[in-house]
Amino acid sequence: MKFDRAAGQNPIDQLHVVGHPLDRIDGRFKTTGTAPYAYERHDVVPHQAYGYIIGSAVAKGRITRMDVARAKAAPGVLAIVTTLDMPALKNGPRNTAKLFGGPEISHYHQATAIVVAETFEQARAAAALIETEYDHDEGQFDLKQAQHGARPVPAADGSRADRVGDFEKAFSASASRLDETYTTPDQTHAMMEPHATLAAWEGEKLTLWTSNQMIAWNRRDIATTLGLSEDNVRVDSPYIGGGFGGKLFLRSDAVLAALGAKAAGRPLKVALTRPFIMNNTTHRSATIQRIRIGTDRDGRIMAIAHESTSGNLPHGRPEAAIDQTKLLYAGPNRLTAMRLAVLDLPEGNAMRAPGEASGLMALEIAMDEMAERLRMDPVRFRILNDTQVDPEKPRRPFSQRHLVECLEHGAEKFGWNHRNPRPASVREGEWLIGMGVAAGFRNNLLTKSAARVRLDSQGVVTVETDMTDIGTGTYTILAQTAAE
Repeated sequence: MKFDRAAGQNPIDQLHVVGHPLDRIDGRFKTTGTAPYAYERHDVVPHQAYGYIIGSAVAKGRITRMDVARAKAAPGVLAIVTTLDMPALKNGPRNTAKLFGGPEISHYHQATAIVVAETFEQARAAAALIETEYDHDEGQFDLKQAQHGARPVPAADGSRADRVGDFEKAFSASASRLDETYTTPDQTHAMMEPHATLAAWEGEKLTLWTSNQMIAWNRRDIATTLGLSEDNVRVDSPYIGGGFGGKLFLRSDAVLAALGAKAAGRPLKVALTRPFIMNNTTHRSATIQRIRIGTDRDGRIMAIAHESTSGNLPHGRPEAAIDQTKLLYAGPNRLTAMRLAVLDLPEGNAMRAPGEASGLMALEIAMDEMAERLRMDPVRFRILNDTQVDPEKPRRPFSQRHLVECLEHGAEKFGWNHRNPRPASVREGEWLIGMGVAAGFRNNLLTKSAARVRLDSQGVVTVETDMTDIGTGTYTILAQTAAE
């Protein structure tokens, strides 16, 4: 069978609808306060009760006793479910931290109970009456202290580092060298909408109206955790008031809403409080990053290395702060490596550009410092070390890469050539004023995807997909694409 190499014109390239200014489909709902967020789905099921989650007061240890007698007798209380009522629930493949069940405590504010009551205030008041006793264990919470026990994260070939060429030899022979260590702190999510779920059972069928970015993952993982068939789980998440990676995965609000609703025999809504969002969901792990750059006399990078250490719970993943360095700048001799320490902190996971945010900051600081050592314009230094091929696999070209054009255009628009190039030399009153440059990059992530499109007898086209709108205009984008 023979195929023409030319794929023909992409319908999107016609730009009849795409590329034109249009009102966002969700705009009128959000500006009038009528967009249905998870905690406000008052109309979907009647007789909704309220849940309040409490968490561990210790960061590592074991619960020896929970006394809920006073809480159960409090006004309005319908049910209480504690972590001692069941063994540890099974995690889905996307979860590292234990979500609920069993006496073991692996991080502060790990969910230990949910109180279900007629009102939120009654649930919160009763939760304060639960008495919990612990056996404390010593924990490790500081990455700097734990870094010496960190283990190497295997590279793709099973070795301790990804290597191209001979970094050590090239770095030693370089005319100019930089060897610096940069640190970034733990960071937590604080999206406007808290993690929230409304759960309702109909026999063995569970419906969750929740705030979650990945519907298919959430449906699968709640089924795994609660021992249900996926066919008996329905997840509804039309609007998300901020996710940023913190709502990619199943969290305790959904699990405990389901457990509490089952125990109370009532639909139940749960929202995590702000401290719980910080400590009971996911966060960006702290990093310790060593970056080495060696150049020739003209400023061309001959050797570049980026090594990062981060921490997580046992079986967790590292903060992949080195990934962008594999592809952003040229250099024939390269080394990238990661190490992972065990820390007794909440789960480290995706947070608004997982890995790249921490790694790019360190890399771009290093590029600026190297340019300063070379007495070279940092924009020109980046342009000189641009690459149109994968530096680790030079036979693999980029399909498109316009970093040089971006840097030149930005420099022109910002008046870069008119700045004072000496750092920390321009002052306005008490303020030091500066102009800087940095490159941003994220590798392309391709996975299988699907959509269903229906055309009804009235001429209305409906596009169905499990991609949620996290505030970036997905509904409008899909409508534009279908209309085109």
